[in-house]
Amino acid sequence: RTTMKSLRFISAEAFVSNAEFARKSLGAVAHDLFPLLFKASYLLEQGEVIHDLVENWPLFDFNMGKLLGATLDYQEDLSHRTCSVCLESCLTGLRDYVLNQSSPYMKKLKVFDLTGIKDVEVQFCKCKKTMGRWARTQLLSKLCSELLVYLQQAQCNPGTFEISINVLIDLFVTERNYELVVQALLKKCSCPLKICCVAFRSDNLTLQKFFYIIKLTDPSLLRKLEIVHNVHLEMEHLEILFSSIHFPLLMSLTLPARTFNVRRFTATDEQMLSNIGEKMGEMTQLTELSMSFSILTGRIQKLLSPLKTPLKMLDVSNCSLNHADMAYLANSFHANHLEALDLSGHDIPELYPSTFFKLLSHCSSVLRNLTLEDCNIQDTHVNMLILGLSPCQKLQEFKFIGNPLTSQALKHLFTFLCELPMLKNVEFPVPRDCYPIGITYPIDDASLCRYDHQKYERVAEELNLILLQANREDVKASTPLFGSYDAAVQETNNELGAYLIKSFKETLEKFTTSFNKMS
Repeated sequence: RTTMKSLRFISAEAFVSNAEFARKSLGAVAHDLFPLLFKASYLLEQGEVIHDLVENWPLFDFNMGKLLGATLDYQEDLSHRTCSVCLESCLTGLRDYVLNQSSPYMKKLKVFDLTGIKDVEVQFCKCKKTMGRWARTQLLSKLCSELLVYLQQAQCNPGTFEISINVLIDLFVTERNYELVVQALLKKCSCPLKICCVAFRSDNLTLQKFFYIIKLTDPSLLRKLEIVHNVHLEMEHLEILFSSIHFPLLMSLTLPARTFNVRRFTATDEQMLSNIGEKMGEMTQLTELSMSFSILTGRIQKLLSPLKTPLKMLDVSNCSLNHADMAYLANSFHANHLEALDLSGHDIPELYPSTFFKLLSHCSSVLRNLTLEDCNIQDTHVNMLILGLSPCQKLQEFKFIGNPLTSQALKHLFTFLCELPMLKNVEFPVPRDCYPIGITYPIDDASLCRYDHQKYERVAEELNLILLQANREDVKASTPLFGSYDAAVQETNNELGAYLIKSFKETLEKFTTSFNKMS
């Protein structure tokens, strides 16, 4: 698929394709052409030209999302290209913007916004080397620290110290880059580049370090907070977090697995849960909430009813919800606004079929993403599911891996899915008839890959043929057995793997010590 380019864009490409000539000629370029030249340079991966464009940026703001997004001159959106060459050139260009004392342009830049970059699985850049969110956090922090050291040592123009640029970024902090980021945040006041954290993700971090760094980020600006995987945050810590820090602009909150466990609740815990609900109620911008793998049986209402703004995204996968929880969700004011819903890990047909379909009907006019993995949806439930999904005409993504459906039922379902006009992505299970007879669901990890691969390929081809015959080549259908792509996990999997091995070793040592004492 080729995207039309205007004559202006073609001329810009020709100009930047000769890097040496372009760099020499920048002084004679009109200010309003810089955005055009930047996108052309990014498309052609002209790192040196990108660096010089940023170093001499003549405008008040630099917004990566807008610069790379669809424009009249070139409709293609390049914001999902996290090309390492381009992004490193961008950030070093920003550092040199501060240091460059001979720039022909008056220094006007006030805001440098990196938040519009999207991390995706498939990269189209020629270098094939990406710079993910963690690496961007690392590089910006490093450049800020280096810049300060240089300014303190060198004889700089006094005007350099008057430069103040807010650098908007989505930070991603783990144990490995923690110290570097802390140093950059601590010295924010004296550095011309001011890190402004709009979204914060922490993984593989001790609670003490998490609490320290979250205060340094200026939580009053935070719109998205993700505390995931190896941050051992439990309910009492969450209450302390919400009591000691205010998040007035927070729109999206992700909590780690096992934050809540109502099975061991005391009267004090019930009060704590109410306090957390009230504190979330004070976050008037909060519209996205993810609490997967917590045990929340019978407590959804207590947690969500204080919210004053309806949720647009709710992930309560594997949260052991009961009928009362589902009834609350179906009848709550959130139901009519849910654009993304994840109820994976609940036996929907057995526990609350009618209540679930009531919830589905309430959110059908706005629902875009629906995830029902490991929900015990069988062949006998497919007609009912089709009936429930029929009004969901805005549905773009449907994931239902791990359900015991046969290839025949999947074909029936796919024939219906072709009728959903906005659908773009489907994640479907390996058909039940591809597994050995007697397989039990949910399938354990050891048995997950023990299916007839040839038969699966044949069925997958037939399902794609159904899409093809309905002129729905725009729909991507796949079976990611071990979960969907997660850019953040992908980028830091070596560190997380090492952490898990270390944790396992420590647990084993403790067990051995205890066993020896008993002996």
